[in-house]
Amino acid sequence: MPLAATTIAFAISQTATFGVWYAFEKTFSIYSIDTSRRELFYWLAILVTFALGTAASDFAAEALKLGYMTALLIVAGMIALVTVVYYLVRTASGDAKRGEPTNSVVAFWLAYILARPLGASIGDYMSENQSAGGLGIGTTATSAMFLTAILAVVIFLTVTKKDAPASAL
Repeated sequence: MPLAATTIAFAISQTATFGVWYAFEKTFSIYSIDTSRRELFYWLAILVTFALGTAASDFAAEALKLGYMTALLIVAGMIALVTVVYYLVRTASGDAKRGEPTNSVVAFWLAYILARPLGASIGDYMSENQSAGGLGIGTTATSAMFLTAILAVVIFLTVTKKDAPASAL
């Protein structure tokens, strides 16, 4: 199947997942996943996000012939833009003073969705042969590097509890 078609199909699936989730639950906040149905919607959104991220990354790098590094930089820029807009809207609306702003849910999901093609682009850039525009490290070494980084973060957060809410400490 062409990369453009899979990217469009998964984008529609992602939109539909959030639409149906919101229609049933009136929220798609990760802070209110407290029923089996909400958890089902959450995991469906995660599943579709992975497929969309891989398809979108490959579409940008390969079908559009942007290359892995350019695709990586575009997605990183989009995540940076979501972050800047989130803080600008949060500050301008005064939501930071009232607690958890509604736009934090949208910003979270946008950043989360964009993190998938970012990871795929980084992985492809590291693993692909230099003749294909990558670094030529290979898939095994790239996977080992990703695993090491993930384990380091998990161990760090487990030991330091820097990710725990203040109320849980």
